[in-house]
Order: sequence, then structure tokens, then C-alpha cells
Amino acid sequence: MTIENSVKKVLILDFGSQYTQVIARRVRELNIFSEIIPCTRNCSVQDLTNVEAVIFSGGPASVLDDDSPAFDIAWLKTKIPTLGICYGMQLMSQMLGGKVASSKKREYGATALEIIDNSDLFEGFALDKNLQVWMSHGDHVVEVPSGFKVLAKSESIPMAAMGNKADQLYALQFHPEVFHTERGGEIISNFLIKIAKCDTSWSADGFIHTFNKKIQSMVSPEQNVLCALSGGVDSTVAAVLIDRAIPGQLKSIFVDNGLLRKDEAQQVYKRLGVEGLGLDVKLVDARERFLTALRGVTDPEKKRKIIGSVFIDVFEEESKSLQNVKYLVQGTLYPDVIESVSVKGPSATIKSHHNVGGLPEKMNFELIEPFRELFKDEVRRVGEALNVPTEIIKRQPFPGPGLAVRILGEITQDKIDILQEADAILVEEVKRAGWYEKLWQSFAVLLPVDSVGVMGDGRTYEKCIAIRAVESQDGMTANWAYLPEKVLGIISSRIINEVSGVNRVVLDISNKPPATIEWE
Repeated sequence: MTIENSVKKVLILDFGSQYTQVIARRVRELNIFSEIIPCTRNCSVQDLTNVEAVIFSGGPASVLDDDSPAFDIAWLKTKIPTLGICYGMQLMSQMLGGKVASSKKREYGATALEIIDNSDLFEGFALDKNLQVWMSHGDHVVEVPSGFKVLAKSESIPMAAMGNKADQLYALQFHPEVFHTERGGEIISNFLIKIAKCDTSWSADGFIHTFNKKIQSMVSPEQNVLCALSGGVDSTVAAVLIDRAIPGQLKSIFVDNGLLRKDEAQQVYKRLGVEGLGLDVKLVDARERFLTALRGVTDPEKKRKIIGSVFIDVFEEESKSLQNVKYLVQGTLYPDVIESVSVKGPSATIKSHHNVGGLPEKMNFELIEPFRELFKDEVRRVGEALNVPTEIIKRQPFPGPGLAVRILGEITQDKIDILQEADAILVEEVKRAGWYEKLWQSFAVLLPVDSVGVMGDGRTYEKCIAIRAVESQDGMTANWAYLPEKVLGIISSRIINEVSGVNRVVLDISNKPPATIEWE
């Protein structure tokens, strides 16, 4: 179940760039709906329905190589405003009669850009002003196609931006979508709003209205929908969305898999059920079942797939007590899909996610994924529009596999107990210091490391806890957070003193990329 084709949108052709998702995110920030599709897809009338602009992403390939991704030149003949970024610029030039050369030295990092033409793309920018932009390329354009003008240059590249106003084709050698590029958002805005004149009415209310119409026509009055509740933002908002759209037809199951935070099962059940949001929720205790299935498993991908498979088995079994259940709801997000499956051009799979990995090939349900094309902050806006309580909306993301991907190595009950206690202390102190809502995520990780320590008058050989705290806007990229030294000191001291089996605490200071937010 996806966004209706009637929604006006920007198409992003993915050529495998690590920044493709970020492009989509920047477009959404302008209240314009964006959709990523593979660069190999042929251009068709159906693809162009309600498309107001097209963006070509960057990519790791070279247009000079024989094995460069397949591309339908019809995408350049649509007269729809099109912007090529990095590889997209080189491809546009190569396909339209310009020339591309391979650089002797790859240019990567911050570069000063000089704007030399006051085009629509750089409206509001002063000529001859050096902007700091982010370059990441090997090849570059040495001759622009007929009808194009050079709009900007850098010290090493005489053609860093080009445009053909008559054909509505524009291209940039640098990446305007990343935060490293000064005023990159304004460049994207100029292209989408001033040049393409895109509709900027994409909103949470509009999404809810569109979704309600679609699900009401999809689910008949005698059918029921089963929701896989986790208590997190995504599944909770999905449940409320569906419950409001088809009242009385949503049956929710909350599975205690034993991998939740400390005391979380009862807290979530109370918050979502009759005493809270009023959802029809059944609590299922499957702790032993998950622990048994995970016994002896250390590979993180296997953990994720086992957990996903057991989840579905539980849902199928529990649904037998319900009548006329045809659909299963999941809170899958756009980043989950992008990072898990290489379906968006030649990009690589980073890791599978619980919501999109581990599902058996044959299911007795049809999937409904309301947020499959939304980012986390967009889901939060939908929740706010539905009047979901702030304490739920502002909750930090929690992985579908739960603590299983925060316990490195084999999962045992003793390890779960240790991590639950440590994580509870961390969250409590982060909230006490007023940092909880400032952070994208903050949590503890149990490492498969025993180290020597001294407690009292004796020698210890016990576990190590890592503190992970990051700042991010959407989870696609993240920077480690500079938590106050005092807060870190309190967390470390409390964990070592209060959690039996731990004698060392370390701090993770890795950004995403190159690391991921979760350790597994």
C-alpha cells in the first residue's frame, strides 16, 4: 500500500549514491512529496503521472565505463524540469553531446564554488561569491552540451554547474543535499519552487486524508486488520491512523519478546490499551519462545531474521482467534526500505531491518505499511495531527529486534537483565539532564568483552557497557552527541555501582556514516 498516484511529486532516479536518501529528505523538507526509483527504469507515461520535477542522483560508477548503469535517454526528453547531481551531471552531458573526462585526482570534500551566471538556479546568490560546497567525484564535464550555459566553476573544475533554460535541464557537479554545502537547501528550493514550480502542499493532514480514502476502499466492513504493535512511534501512530480510519476493525497484538526495555511490556500495554489510547490490544507473552529461537546465534543478520520470522509466526497463531483478519500492519519507514533492499538502482544493502527482513515468503496476511514512504519526523507530524500524546511522539527510536541488536554475541537471559538495568539508568539520567528530546537516540550496548577491574578489595573480570548517543534529523546521517562530562560521569558511576556484572563503561564517538547508529 503506497502513496496514491494522484499526489504531485518529484521523482529521484537513484544511480547508487550514498546521498540519494538525503536528496529525498531535502525535497520533503520543502513540503513536496518525493519518490525514489531505480535509474534503470524506462521512462513511461505512467511514471510521469503528476511528476513536477526529476532529479538524477550521484553514483559510484563512471559514465565512461562500459558497465555503467543502464539509462533511458527519454528521461532527458520529457521537458519536465530535471536536475542532475554529480554523476547525474556527467550523465546528462554525455547523453546530450557534451564531453566528460576522467580526472587524474579524485576531488572529495569542501571546495570553493564561484557562481558566474545569475541563473534561476542561483537566484538570490551574488556573483563571484565563493560558496563552500561538497564535491565527491572522479570524472567531470569538460564540454557542456549544445544549448547549455556554464553557471559556476571551482578552482579545479571550470564547469561545476550548467543549465539549459529552454529545455529545463540543470546540473551540479557538487552535492547541494548535504549539510556540508553552504546554502545547498536554497539551491534545491530554487530548482523545485522557482524553476519547476512544484506544489508545496504535501502535509501530514494531506497524507491522513489520502490514506483514509485508500484504506476505506481497500478494507471491507466485514474484514479486520491486525496490527503488530511495539509501543514505538511508528507502530503506535500507524495503529491510531488505521483505528480512526476504520473504527472497530483494528485488532492489535503487542508481543513481549523479552527483548524490550526494563518494565516496558506492562507500560506499553497500559499506554495503548483501554486506559490509554483505547486501542483493542492483546498482550502476548512470548519471551521464552524468542529466547529459545535465538539460543546460540551470534550473527546479527540471523538474529534479525529469526526475530522477524518468530514475530510473524506469533501473529499468525494469535490471529486464528480473530475472525476475518486479512491484513497485517507494520510501521516500516522509508529509511528501513532503502537501507535493507537494493531496489533503488545499483546501491548496496547495508543491513536488513526487522520491518522488512525475516518475513517468510508465504504469509497469510497482506501487508499494509502506511509509512513505507515516510521519514521518522514525518510520522511524528502525522501523530501530532492525530493528537497522539507527546510522550509517545517524542519517544526515541527503538529497533524492531530490540535489545537483541544491542547485545553483541549470543543472547542469554543474564545478558538481557544486565543491559535492561544499564539502559534504564542511562535513559533516566539523560532525561534528568534535559537531553532526551535533544537526542535522536541514546542507549546502552552490551559488548562481548570481559575486562579486569577492581571493586572493593577484590579483582573482577566482568562485562563492558558502551554508551551510544547521537544527534540526527532523520536517522539517515548522525553525529555523536557531546553529552556533558558530568552526565557521562553519573551514568558511568551508576551503571558500574548498580548493575551487577559490569565493571567498565566506554563511550562510542562514531558518526553515521561510516558507522551505523545501532551496533548490529
